[in-house]
Amino acid sequence: GETPPMHPMPEPTPTAPAAGHTVNPLTESVIQAATRDAMRQITHYRDDTPVPAKGDTPPVPQPDSRRVPTWATGIAVASGGIGAGTTGPGCAAWLLFKGLSSVSLPSLQTFALILLAPFAGAAILAVAVGAAIAKAKRANTTNIYQGAVTVTSKTEVSSTARGMFARNRNVLPR
Repeated sequence: GETPPMHPMPEPTPTAPAAGHTVNPLTESVIQAATRDAMRQITHYRDDTPVPAKGDTPPVPQPDSRRVPTWATGIAVASGGIGAGTTGPGCAAWLLFKGLSSVSLPSLQTFALILLAPFAGAAILAVAVGAAIAKAKRANTTNIYQGAVTVTSKTEVSSTARGMFARNRNVLPR
């Protein structure tokens, strides 16, 4: 069969106004007046009244004396050492697996896990030992307070914790 001849379609004619244009000049003038009115309105406010003081205690200087704890430094150093130490074995494993990639054995995945398990275990153990040593060597912090003290509680708790694997023993007054 033959295909019927195609007839050209007429060009579409727009029936709505273009975007942003209105049909009615009255509507357009109302919109412009409302826009001018909105631009004249104040949209901010500043309150300059002084903030009331709370209590009668004068301000005391509180110097900032933050330090990085030794245990955090120990963990960071251990992590860096482990990262540098595993680069060589990682490259060796990559070369080994690159060579073995031509072999398609179903047990290749198991072989990879068996080969890499000691490295992962050693890394975890090294981080744990480094963190424990750093925590055990942590320096004591001494805080010195001066001034009048008001005790508002009748309960005093005495606590002692010593050693690497410490148990907390609270002694309450009777």
